[in-house]
Amino acid sequence: MAEREQRRGRRRDDRDETPEFADRLVAINRVSKTVKGGKRFGFAALVVVGDQRGRVGFGKGKAKEVPEAIRKATEQAKRGMIRVPLREGRTLHHDIEGRHGAGKVTMRTAPEGTGIIAGGPCRAVFEMLGVKDVVAKSTGTQNPYNMIRATIDGLTKQSSPRMVASRRGKKVSDILPKRDEAPEASTQVAEEA
Repeated sequence: MAEREQRRGRRRDDRDETPEFADRLVAINRVSKTVKGGKRFGFAALVVVGDQRGRVGFGKGKAKEVPEAIRKATEQAKRGMIRVPLREGRTLHHDIEGRHGAGKVTMRTAPEGTGIIAGGPCRAVFEMLGVKDVVAKSTGTQNPYNMIRATIDGLTKQSSPRMVASRRGKKVSDILPKRDEAPEASTQVAEEA
């Protein structure tokens, strides 16, 4: 009896430690199967889950009822989350391109105040990720599954200056361009002219 109470307490603690995730239903598809007595309907759901602080994942679920399909998709999305480094917590560090099948998504960094300029499934991924400013263009396919996979593919290629510096064995200051030197160089050119 005490052991059971201990396990219940442990489960509650695990739930308290996990951050709260937001989820977005991207697509729901009704599938019918014709059988001897008529038609049997099933549902497939596509869900994007994120903590809006740099983690995102997607999942798909199939069931006879819509709520069950959404629950399965949400569980799968939480299991397969990825972490994406964000610049200033609002945009991407560099421009990237993601591909999956016929889907191709180009994502570009944007200045503050731009907002999320992206269509459909890509927008859901950026909102759940916590990106505030980004410009994205999807070409090739309009299949939401492939668009999300292409977006996630591109986001996995995203790397921060800290990651690049550690990979190359340098300091972050050696990787990033010097901000102070750029204005001085432009003023010297103006004086010479």
